Amino acid sequence: MNKITTYLKASIEEMKKVSWPTKKETTNYTILVIVFSLAVALFLGLLDYIFSLGLAQLIIKR
Repeated sequence: MNKITTYLKASIEEMKKVSWPTKKETTNYTILVIVFSLAVALFLGLLDYIFSLGLAQLIIKR
């Protein structure tokens, strides 16, 4: 039981040292992640569409 208590006390002390982001920073980072994810999804979707067209043309010509 002593090890658990020591661990919990040390964890609480470490959590007090953490530099937490502000609400504005959290909002900005969340928006950045969403925009980046949508951009990557759009890029990969566009590549998939282009390769699908190319493959369809390759199959039709044979």
